[in-house]
Amino acid sequence: MRIKLTLIALCFAMVAMLAGCGEPQEKKLVLGVAGAHSGDLASYGLPSVNAAKLVAAKINAAGGVNGMMVEVVAQDDQCKPELATNAATKMVSDDVKIVLGHICSGATKSALPIYLDGKIVVMSPSATNPPLTQSGEYPNFFRTIAPDDAQALLEVEFAKKLGLTKIAVIHDKGDYGKGFASFCKQFIEADPAVEVVLFEGVTPGAVDYSAVVQKIKGSGADGVIFGGYHPEASKIVTGMRKKDLVIPFLSDDGVKDDTFIKVAGKYAEGVYATGPKDLSSLPMNQEAVKAHKDEYGEDPGPFFSQAYAAAQALLAAVEAADSTDYDKVVDALHNNYVETAVGKIKFDSKGDAEGVGFSVYQVKDGKYTEVK
Repeated sequence: MRIKLTLIALCFAMVAMLAGCGEPQEKKLVLGVAGAHSGDLASYGLPSVNAAKLVAAKINAAGGVNGMMVEVVAQDDQCKPELATNAATKMVSDDVKIVLGHICSGATKSALPIYLDGKIVVMSPSATNPPLTQSGEYPNFFRTIAPDDAQALLEVEFAKKLGLTKIAVIHDKGDYGKGFASFCKQFIEADPAVEVVLFEGVTPGAVDYSAVVQKIKGSGADGVIFGGYHPEASKIVTGMRKKDLVIPFLSDDGVKDDTFIKVAGKYAEGVYATGPKDLSSLPMNQEAVKAHKDEYGEDPGPFFSQAYAAAQALLAAVEAADSTDYDKVVDALHNNYVETAVGKIKFDSKGDAEGVGFSVYQVKDGKYTEVK
């Protein structure tokens, strides 16, 4: 009896195996998404996850990429370099070929050597540190946002239009914040009519920045440029306003986020920040924003359009290459234009998207408004 039962069980197992062999495995293309998905800077990273999912859903509904269904797999780095290397290592071990991310320049810089060794193509919607592309170290890296030297030049030119001549330049000591601030300092010092009266770094995450506020006040600055992210910017501008230091406060796309306005409250009013150009008139961008509202019930967050464009560009490159082969995908990105949420783009020899740029915005009535 036991022998019969064993034979029956074996037959069932064989039938199941044969049935499994007869069913074709659905091919899939994994789109990795790496960035800050938790922590203080999650408001910058989560829009990229949403963008990737929306692009994947649209492409899958049309039949996928070269017969492959797109699957989005996210890895959280909290914008911390040590976690970014973990995320990159996981992508390599999972044999991911294309990655949308990272969000912060410091995290991106830490992860890129791992991706390069693993022959993985990476595209960031927000990592603006110029050396990421301009050093030539990472031919696998692309971005759908302009670099910080372009952003800093716009910021300094705007500061001069405001009539500022004595500027305090503050930064958060990070790759992104200090890099941006250093370019601002460089451009200011190129004009003998303008002076950097203070160049100072602050420690991210501090509870109080009254010491640097006092230094700004003592420097005689008639304006402040800050390089960094919204947690520090909100505390510094709040400290300034509470000390009746009402000089203009200008910052970067790391501060052009509604979270800054929520945290700084009334003290955010009047603050200037550079950020990606307004894309609301582009039909494809309108479609992307509508898809986000329909799916998630709210407006998308910062860098959503740039992330949506990055997902579109990466998947279009795989389709054009008819392969996930590293060299073929890289070649496709450099040589093929693609219609995206940030416009019709391709990537120059360094990996920067051609045709993207920055605008200046100001907080008015609790909302960032483009300065015309």
